[in-house]
Amino acid sequence: MAGNPEFFNRKLHSLLGVIPVSVFVTQHLVVNHFATNGAESFNNAANFMANLPFRYFLEIFIIFLPLLYHAVYGLYYAFQAKPNTNRFGYFRNWAFLLQRVTGVFTLIFLAWHVWQTRIAAAMGATVDFNMMAEILANGGMLAFYIIGVLSAVFHLANGLWSFCVSWGITITPRSQKINTYVTMGIFVLLSIVALRAIFAFTNPELANM
Repeated sequence: MAGNPEFFNRKLHSLLGVIPVSVFVTQHLVVNHFATNGAESFNNAANFMANLPFRYFLEIFIIFLPLLYHAVYGLYYAFQAKPNTNRFGYFRNWAFLLQRVTGVFTLIFLAWHVWQTRIAAAMGATVDFNMMAEILANGGMLAFYIIGVLSAVFHLANGLWSFCVSWGITITPRSQKINTYVTMGIFVLLSIVALRAIFAFTNPELANM
């Protein structure tokens, strides 16, 4: 089985979804959450990340290339999948479907976000609190970002559940049920972090509730 290319690709796809992609997503959410303490706090955190040693090496080989592989194979996997929620409306069946839907939407969201921030920065724009506040001042863009970050967080959390099953960490039905509660708890916690950050750019009072 180990010599089967599809087996290898699925294992690697699952692994890269956890290490390092999930670390990157979590780190990104944490940096954005500094916005809840004000513009200066966010700008300092963003500048710290922008001035890390070997930044471009880390971004290319630790983030972008693994993310690209995970995204390309994930698209192939998503369109090969055959959801059966019409016949069996169990939670895990819906989670299976949502994993594919959120994966596609997250890819679209990330591509747009990179265009609005990193590409804009390469063209001379300053990526700071004011930039994000200006982007999110548009109601349609605010809704797009809310759906985008929630999709990314769900895809990450549910992906952790799939990873544990795929790699033999949770084998028994009981362990998988417990893992469902754990990963959905991660989804809720990271969603709170993400939404507080978004609202900090639009309305600091909402972020501090």
